[in-house]
Amino acid sequence: NKKRISDKSRVFLVDSINNYVNQYTQKYKVETHISGLPYIRTAQTEKIKKELFLFVILSIIVSFFVLIGLFRSFRAVMASLIVVGISVVFTMGLMGILGFKITILTGIVPSLLIIIGIENCIFLLNRYLSEYDSHKNKVKALARIIQRIGTATFLTNLTTAVGFATFILSSSLILKEFGIIASINIIIEFLLSITLIPIILSFLPEPKERHTMHLKSHKTNFVLKAIENIIIRYKKWVFVSFISILIIGIWGMTLMHTSGKMVDDLKKSDPILQDLSYFESNIGGIMPFEISIDTKKKNGVMQLKNIKKMNLLQEHIYEKYAIFSKPLSIVELVKFAKQSYYNGNPEKYCLPKDDEAAFILSYMPGKGEINDSVAKKNPLHAFVDSAKRITRISYQMKDIGLKEMKSLKAELTAYIDSLFPKEKYDVVLTGNSVVYTKGTEYLISNLLQSVLLAILLISLIMGMLFTSFRMIVISVFPNLIPLVVVAGLMGYFSIPIKPSTIIVFSIALGIAVDNAIHFLTRYRFELRTHNYNVKQAVLNTLHGNGISMLSSLLVLVLGFSIFIFSDFGGTQAMGILITLTLLFSLFCNIILLPTLIYSFSDSLSKKTIDKPLLEMFDEPELDAEEKEVRKE
Repeated sequence: NKKRISDKSRVFLVDSINNYVNQYTQKYKVETHISGLPYIRTAQTEKIKKELFLFVILSIIVSFFVLIGLFRSFRAVMASLIVVGISVVFTMGLMGILGFKITILTGIVPSLLIIIGIENCIFLLNRYLSEYDSHKNKVKALARIIQRIGTATFLTNLTTAVGFATFILSSSLILKEFGIIASINIIIEFLLSITLIPIILSFLPEPKERHTMHLKSHKTNFVLKAIENIIIRYKKWVFVSFISILIIGIWGMTLMHTSGKMVDDLKKSDPILQDLSYFESNIGGIMPFEISIDTKKKNGVMQLKNIKKMNLLQEHIYEKYAIFSKPLSIVELVKFAKQSYYNGNPEKYCLPKDDEAAFILSYMPGKGEINDSVAKKNPLHAFVDSAKRITRISYQMKDIGLKEMKSLKAELTAYIDSLFPKEKYDVVLTGNSVVYTKGTEYLISNLLQSVLLAILLISLIMGMLFTSFRMIVISVFPNLIPLVVVAGLMGYFSIPIKPSTIIVFSIALGIAVDNAIHFLTRYRFELRTHNYNVKQAVLNTLHGNGISMLSSLLVLVLGFSIFIFSDFGGTQAMGILITLTLLFSLFCNIILLPTLIYSFSDSLSKKTIDKPLLEMFDEPELDAEEKEVRKE
């Protein structure tokens, strides 16, 4: 029943079957196994729903402890959680309005929004506390968090949204829905954070000294001093180290591969996968594989010559491929009709001879036209269309990989073309297994397309800040290295490309560029303030933004680490890969980026600042205010 399998009642149906099977198992003390594509999909959907709530709770817990550890203020924590809480509610509502189902990708969007939203809040709160600590004026501090980093925060969220939005162009439905939901809600979350955080802070008491202690941490300052020393004294070693890492990553990229298995996201220890393995070992698999044959003639399916051709195809598949179960087709129905005619004699289970065909086929059900009123009662309805022109051969097969499936299709197509000439027949290989394989083939092109598009759009955004092409390259290049490194790790550790791992690259790029934008916008400000002294501007930016960069990294790494607790191997791999990417991107943005700027200081001063397409809000006035504050 297609309607029953597609609606919510399938969950009740699967639970009922499970209960009956469990009762049977306990009563008769026998080993039982349950599998099938509808069962697997239903079980996976229920797991995803449970994990959605688990990840939301874990991400809130992680965010709570990180914020408490940093700001030592319960009120600041609650302000941040209110922002991300509203964004999560909005996300779930939007999914319902758009009619999107909870999939393995859309199920992680709420947790992603919490993690990214908390990063926004950390930058805003740190700037507020830093401003207040410098002049003890709460109103001015609230104004400046919008004036000085409002544009930067918008750009960081825009680049993150761009990273997600690239999936909208994907040919994969689950990637497309993921891209739509994530990109829209990233922008919504920015609007919430940039409006609600200042409003909530305006009602709270003025910060106390304990709230700004993390800004003056001796350990953090020691780390930043060490980085400053590396930037100034060991520039060559920085370049040699990162180039070496880049070469190693590129070599690993050549080892990347796709899997193409329909249940590839499940752990080997998962009962669903174990039951599937039992069926594949003993029966031949449960993945649908269909062969559609169009004879191009009315009643062509019922001609004995065509039935014999189909039988030859079935025998070829049986003899050559052990991955298939026994077929269901008009051929088997004709064999059964002959056996029935001879009173059930097992030896008569075969195709009728030419002299038997006329009267055997006359006993076939629905020998006349198949109309809608009797179609459901007619056994032919499952295999033949109403004109008896088109038929199908249905198989169940093992869940094989992309490489094996492509080889199988090529071999079968060659044999089918020799048996069914194209000018007389149209034969199509289809079924869930074939469709899924085709979707997997698109993943590589989708990966390249999404990453290249993200790089292009992010470069254009950088061009709004810096009209110098060299500066755009310097700002984007350090954030490409982590992607190459993670792609290399996927190759070295045989982590396959699939929907749950393909999103790593665009997500990581969009988030990683955030630190670069915050660094570069602060660098622009410091450069103007210090009369275009690149060295002083770089060092001031490092110490001014370093704490927020380290703080945001902490919440991002801990936040994405929660996906390690997933029951899906792909989600686990995604969490690990994004965590590694962000860790490495921090090193690139806090060491390599300032080293590049400092090394090319002769050509990266006033040239990179004059006439930007996107001017920072009220910067000339802020420059004057900054000088007044420094004099005080």
